[in-house]
Amino acid sequence: MIPMAGLIDKDAELARLDKEIAKTQGEIKRIEGKLNNQGFVAKAPEAVVAAERAKLDGYAEALTKLEEQKATIAAL
Repeated sequence: MIPMAGLIDKDAELARLDKEIAKTQGEIKRIEGKLNNQGFVAKAPEAVVAAERAKLDGYAEALTKLEEQKATIAAL
């Protein structure tokens, strides 16, 4: 790893990560709401439901990575 403590604005990067985390959490809630709606799940084609589940998985992975990045930068 390259020491980044002096190369980045820690506060600005943490603020950016907080914003990105909030956006990702919002997308997760939106997709979960859709998937928890029995009307949507019953009426939508299986391919659409599968695509929404795949998006949910992608956002969950992204959220984990963002939280790890935030923890790493906060520790600098």
